[in-house]
Amino acid sequence: MLHKKDDGVGGGCTGASGECADTMLRIRVAGMTFRARFEEEGAPQTVAAFKGLLPYSERLIQARWSGESGWIPLGDFQLGVGIENATSYPSPGEILFYPGGFSETEILFPYGRTCFASTMGQLAGNHFLTIVEGNDQLKEVGRRIVWEGAQEIVFEVAE
Repeated sequence: MLHKKDDGVGGGCTGASGECADTMLRIRVAGMTFRARFEEEGAPQTVAAFKGLLPYSERLIQARWSGESGWIPLGDFQLGVGIENATSYPSPGEILFYPGGFSETEILFPYGRTCFASTMGQLAGNHFLTIVEGNDQLKEVGRRIVWEGAQEIVFEVAE
């Protein structure tokens, strides 16, 4: 389940819909910091809905079926979006949201070669975020989730 981080900081998002004036996010995971760009043109509904959750924190674990990728399983959670800008083969740093259907709802955090899949077979997720700074640290995120286990991940509006 998604967890909205309640630390008293608005994170730059305002309004009932959680609109953010900024289009950049800071992602902190496994002691590393990344900057990511929202893919507003390709996945506008996913971006708008995810912005309403900010700041957001969860745990990132190694994906079971997708190769070199972290995974945030979300079970029956519904973000209220459908498929848009979907891909099965994200590049490292191209973050996907899968709204559920054949498999559970999830977020995929690719750090290397990835083919998005589940026990039901190949999936396609909405490419809604792209890491634009810190890409050289992605392999280390992978190493840590494989060898050290689940890592806290926080998504917040970049200042």
